[in-house]
Amino acid sequence: MNVDFTKNADGLVPAIVQDAKTKTVLMLGYMNEEALEKTLKTRQLCFYSRSKQRLWTKGEESGNYLNLVSFALDCDQDSLLFFVQPVGPTCHKGTDSCWGEDNTPSYGFISELESTIANRIATGASEKSYVASLFAKGMNKVAQKVGEEAVEVVIEAMDTNDALFVSESADLLFHYLMLLQAKGFTLQDVVNELETRK
Repeated sequence: MNVDFTKNADGLVPAIVQDAKTKTVLMLGYMNEEALEKTLKTRQLCFYSRSKQRLWTKGEESGNYLNLVSFALDCDQDSLLFFVQPVGPTCHKGTDSCWGEDNTPSYGFISELESTIANRIATGASEKSYVASLFAKGMNKVAQKVGEEAVEVVIEAMDTNDALFVSESADLLFHYLMLLQAKGFTLQDVVNELETRK
């Protein structure tokens, strides 16, 4: 890897740090050639501190290390992207990231949908909320609905109408997310279980 440390007079390149699992951006630091070499050797991120004017390994005082998983060099060869497994909070202020964001997994729209379902359940039954009204009918009704949707997915899988298959698959996923909530679980619990099987 040919990192261009010469573009800046100080010989430093930006090092963007991202959680390898959640993809949350945790911090931005700077590295010189020596810091990069130490990082690759120890597998813990080491930076060049512009304020201390020396190398420092993230976590050397707090124990909140950033364990290296992988890294990439950008197209101009003057910026690094590190994927890490953080040990504890990354920011010196005690937050998960230097932007104050929680470092929790997100599945994009599916996570938004899961949050909406939880909110509708929490606010109670409402004539305007399908989620709240189905949830109010109890666990058996929610589970029954998942079963019905699963059968419809199987039926559409045997047919040639792809649009109906996708539509029924969406219905199944939606109701499954409801069932998870009804049982006190989230999609992350399922992901955690799947990860133990790899």
